[in-house]
Amino acid sequence: MIEKPTPPADGECCESECSPCVWDRYYEELRLWQQQEVARKAAEQASSADAAQAGPADD
Repeated sequence: MIEKPTPPADGECCESECSPCVWDRYYEELRLWQQQEVARKAAEQASSADAAQAGPADD
């Protein structure tokens, strides 16, 4: 599981158009994290819906 990335600190970007820039890496990591979050939430919703359809367990 990917942790939410933190933006680069002040001064980490040298503003000399590096490739990749620390900001490029940050935005790529953020995009991957967001995709992971969408998938995780969808899986949680599917799991909740499955549990609701199954009803109470017979003990």
